[in-house]
Amino acid sequence: MIVRAAAKYRADFFIEKDHYQINGKSIIGVMTLAAEQGAQLRLVFTGDDAKAAADDMVALFDNGFGEEL
Repeated sequence: MIVRAAAKYRADFFIEKDHYQINGKSIIGVMTLAAEQGAQLRLVFTGDDAKAAADDMVALFDNGFGEEL
């Protein structure tokens, strides 16, 4: 879901965890990050539509990626 949501935007998107940074538009990158529930992540957006991309991604995280607990 992260990669699909990020692909809608031209902005560059990176995810950082424990000083390791991956491209948030790469499924392989997201998988290798191995971020468990509750992990501290830093989301970095740069580019023309960075604000819109950030707002969309924050909403996705806040909504638990649409999963029911």
